[in-house]
Amino acid sequence: MAASSADDVELRRACAAAIGGGGSKENIVLAIRVAKGHGILEKLGRVAKPRVLALTTKNSSKGQSAKAFLRVLKYSSGGVLEPAKLYKLKHLTKVEVVSNDPTGCTFILGFDNLRSQSVTPPQWTVRNIDDRNRLLLFILNMCKEILGRIPKFVGIDVVEMAIWVKENTPTVNSQGNIQDGPAASVMMQRDLKVTVEKDLVSQAEEEDMEALLGTYVMGIGEAEAFSERLKRELLALEAANVHALLESESLIEEVLQGLEAASVCVNDMDEWLRIFNVKLRHMREDIESIESRNNKLEMQSTSNNSLLDELDKLLERLRIPSEFAASLTGGSFDEARMLKNVEACEWLTGAIRSLEVPNLDPCYANMRAVKEKQAELEKLKNTFVRRASEFLRNYFFSLVDFMISDKSYFSQRGQLKRPDHADLRYKCRTYARLLQHLKSLDKNCLGPLRKAYCHSLNLLLRREAREFANELRASTKASRNPTVWLESSTGSSQTGNSTDTSTVSEAYSKMLTIFIPLLVDESSFFAHFMCFEVPAFVPPGAPANGTKNGSDGNDANGDDLSFMDSDANGNNSSELGTLNEALQDLLDGIQEDFYAVVDWAYKIDPLCCISMHGITERYLSGQKADAAGFVRKLLDDLESKISTQFGRFVDEACHQIERNERNIRQMGVLSYIPRFATLATRMEQYIQGHSRDLVDQAYTKLVSTMFATLEKIAQSDPKYADIVLLANYAAFQNSLYDLANVVPTLAKSYHQASEAYEQACTRHINMIIYVQFERLFQFARKIEDLMYTITPEEIPFQLGLSKMDLRKVLKSSLSGIDKSISAMFRKLQKNLTSEELLPSLWDKCKKEFLDKYESFVQLVAKVYPNETIPSVVEMRELLASQ
Repeated sequence: MAASSADDVELRRACAAAIGGGGSKENIVLAIRVAKGHGILEKLGRVAKPRVLALTTKNSSKGQSAKAFLRVLKYSSGGVLEPAKLYKLKHLTKVEVVSNDPTGCTFILGFDNLRSQSVTPPQWTVRNIDDRNRLLLFILNMCKEILGRIPKFVGIDVVEMAIWVKENTPTVNSQGNIQDGPAASVMMQRDLKVTVEKDLVSQAEEEDMEALLGTYVMGIGEAEAFSERLKRELLALEAANVHALLESESLIEEVLQGLEAASVCVNDMDEWLRIFNVKLRHMREDIESIESRNNKLEMQSTSNNSLLDELDKLLERLRIPSEFAASLTGGSFDEARMLKNVEACEWLTGAIRSLEVPNLDPCYANMRAVKEKQAELEKLKNTFVRRASEFLRNYFFSLVDFMISDKSYFSQRGQLKRPDHADLRYKCRTYARLLQHLKSLDKNCLGPLRKAYCHSLNLLLRREAREFANELRASTKASRNPTVWLESSTGSSQTGNSTDTSTVSEAYSKMLTIFIPLLVDESSFFAHFMCFEVPAFVPPGAPANGTKNGSDGNDANGDDLSFMDSDANGNNSSELGTLNEALQDLLDGIQEDFYAVVDWAYKIDPLCCISMHGITERYLSGQKADAAGFVRKLLDDLESKISTQFGRFVDEACHQIERNERNIRQMGVLSYIPRFATLATRMEQYIQGHSRDLVDQAYTKLVSTMFATLEKIAQSDPKYADIVLLANYAAFQNSLYDLANVVPTLAKSYHQASEAYEQACTRHINMIIYVQFERLFQFARKIEDLMYTITPEEIPFQLGLSKMDLRKVLKSSLSGIDKSISAMFRKLQKNLTSEELLPSLWDKCKKEFLDKYESFVQLVAKVYPNETIPSVVEMRELLASQ
């Protein structure tokens, strides 16, 4: 058998080294290079992995039979073979050549001991058909000799393989010694390339076949003789056939007679069957007729029974129980009988719905009995709705009238009374289910009932709010603070001794704390009690309104009202407008008492508007935007009114500031500058919550008015304008220094005043410098102007700028320089009203003079390089000595 390139000595040695490294004593029978794949992976672009298949045997040391293995070896990252998998050949059950591979070089080895049979076994691909046949032949031999059985071969032509074995077998015969057992025999086959005819027929069978063929003389040496022989044999066969037919004539006659008799019997049988078929057909028709009549009778009986059952059910629907009829037409609405009234309503609702087409078969809808019963039920419904509506209107009025007539329900002199509607809601809740059934019976009846409830409860709420607000104002002790803060004629003691008015803000907060949750609870209770299809809108965490530890009946979602939440989806938008209109009727008029408290607080101290605005904003942000519409509108109106009142105060303060313009020849710090600092400090004490924006807007407006008025006053006397400005801007910064560090809006005003102060200082200092050294710096300005047009060397030849002119200017300006500096200081000191500003202003004056003189020295050095003037250092030392 020809050697394969995939199986060489070096490969077997490498395999032996890889297997022997683990201490194994196995013999390498065959080693072939293959490629491992799974078919699907190759289609997806995966590259097959190179592997080596090695057939090995292992002799047992205890006389047991040898063992055969199939080892899979892979290449490591360094290109060295290492064991990957080990299969026992005793578990090999099938060898299948893959049909998808046109070369026939790909095959699958099926083992019966794989853990997961659902996983596709790997496909092995060799280089050519010779390698495949050689590997499979060795597997076949080892299984037959060592294991005594062979696996199943699929997709392999045995004849083709035998031909391949014949072509690849040399003339050398195997005469090896078989004393070493099956393993040695397999090894000898590998080395000597033994034939495999014994796999098909044994040697003895082959010799018997040759002897048998030798005994038969074909005699085909000559074609003509062989043809003649065949003709003679053909004629002999034909003669033998004719002779056999003649000898069997009597037998044929007997068979024909038997067939004739059988035909007669068959004809008789056919006639009998026809007769029986006619009789059976008549019987079948009779039976079908009988069955049809029976079926019709059974159907009629079943239909009659079903009809009776349906009529019984319909009669049961049409029957009106006497106890329900009595409750609906003339029963009492007392609390003790409400359960029976509710049961009667439930029955009436169910009875009306049961006679409607969706719940009633359409064939019954036009029956006279059904129409009459519908009319009777409609009459019952109208009677009950009219009686219940009249009772509830009177009940609401009497309930509220009783509470109004009892003064203990309201605040009295010396005692603030928190409104308690627990008992009212408890009594109303008794009729909650009745209202729900009235809505299901007739939605139109709820409109008058809602108006009656709103009118009655509105009287109670307005009375409670009025009495509470009156007593709240009477019990709050606070003296009035001045409303004139920035008037120039106001004494300083008026603003310095302002009293504490925090109790006024606390009174307003108490009013909101008591009544806003009450109004929200009343709105929520009204929405659910009067069957509005909206969700509950009591804000989370809102304080309870009762005094019984949360069990005062204020919970609008309790007991009989809780199941209404199931109807609150999808109808909110349609019901919300109607609900807000009803809430307007329920709560209208109560806002006047809130406005009265706001006006009272403003008269005591306008600055209370700041804290009241923050309190209102806190409550406003806690309300939902889509529910309790009147409460939110009330808070919006309160916030607007408070803002308007505070705006009046700010406008009045601005008018007070502007009245300072009327004073003629004002010097020093204007009166409203320090008073504004006092006012700002006071305003900061009142800030709560979201009122910062309100105060910042007031700051911006007041400061703008103050600065505008200050500029107008300063311009009334241009000679002292800068002195007035710098004195007032400095006073503004000093008085607001601490507040500007914590209030961003005041910090902006502080920086604005600081910039204006610096500008006023610069203008005033320049004026003082030019008064004393006007000729010197005018000479320098002329030189600067000419340097834009001519060179510095040409300037000394210009008119008025010669060296002689320079010496005259220096002599007139710098002779007696110490006296001129002293005159500048006296001029600066004379006009200042605040001694605190003098040191800083004098330092700025000296610095500005030195900067100007240094520029003059540089110009002289460029234009008059040979002229000597006092240096900057000398001038700085002279100024420092002053």
